[in-house]
Amino acid sequence: MDLQLPPGLPKLRVRGAWKFFGPGTAGSAALRDVHLDIAHNEFVTLVGASGCGKSTLLRALAGLEPHSAGDMLCDGAPIEGPGPQRAMVFQHYSLYPWLTVIENIKFCRRLQFHARGRTSADVEAASGRADALLRLMGLCHVENAYPGQLSGGMQQRVAIARALMGRPQILLMDEPFGALDAQTREVMHDLILHVHRLERSTIVFVTHDVEEAIYLGQRVVLMAPRPGRIDTVYPVPLPDARTQDMKLAPEFLALKREVLARIRATSGMQTDFELLEKLSHAASTDLAPEPGDFSS
Repeated sequence: MDLQLPPGLPKLRVRGAWKFFGPGTAGSAALRDVHLDIAHNEFVTLVGASGCGKSTLLRALAGLEPHSAGDMLCDGAPIEGPGPQRAMVFQHYSLYPWLTVIENIKFCRRLQFHARGRTSADVEAASGRADALLRLMGLCHVENAYPGQLSGGMQQRVAIARALMGRPQILLMDEPFGALDAQTREVMHDLILHVHRLERSTIVFVTHDVEEAIYLGQRVVLMAPRPGRIDTVYPVPLPDARTQDMKLAPEFLALKREVLARIRATSGMQTDFELLEKLSHAASTDLAPEPGDFSS
């Protein structure tokens, strides 16, 4: 396993992390001895076969899922629950259907103002932030629409804007574009890269799509299943400013082939294919007619 960790104090640090589902260490291990550093303003993508622990690791970093052993740190402090410096974006948009676009974006800050007794100046500043996010996400023309009136891509833009409302230092994204069509996904890819450059946040992005992982990430972290663990970390040989044409570059295609081959190897798919070939051969042999079965 080649971690190829970035230099300097990491924004997120994972050391020897385990996660068990069930009673103590007697339960099923979802994560095993995970080590990973993620730098300030780094964009890291997590890939791997189903069941490799990608989403479990992301939820633990968000503080939504407690890890069972080891250390998970944000700015050197233990992660013991959700925090305002970490925002989560899910595959399913989870918007409030009875609120408009602008009301959904402002909702979390409105809760903070009521809880902390903020001043009218704080409210005004938040309103300016919401307006800026509307422009950034291209949502000004639908700010008074309801989620049910929007396409999937636009709903996900609202969800991202809502996550960014509190100026989080870390954005954790769990297959946020998985339900979108290919053309909309490309638009969202360029949008989130623009957000990353503008907001200078640290982004950890889970996906099943290797092409998506390479296009977005500065490093691709490949996880292996049973139990979930980090297998290989790949630096992405592309400049930070990216265009869709880069997906056709030889170095992009070579890395894509390498990552896909490693996913097949770590998931046992190659063994399954070999078994399938043996079964297919045995079946064809059993069904082959014996000499003399057919009369002329």
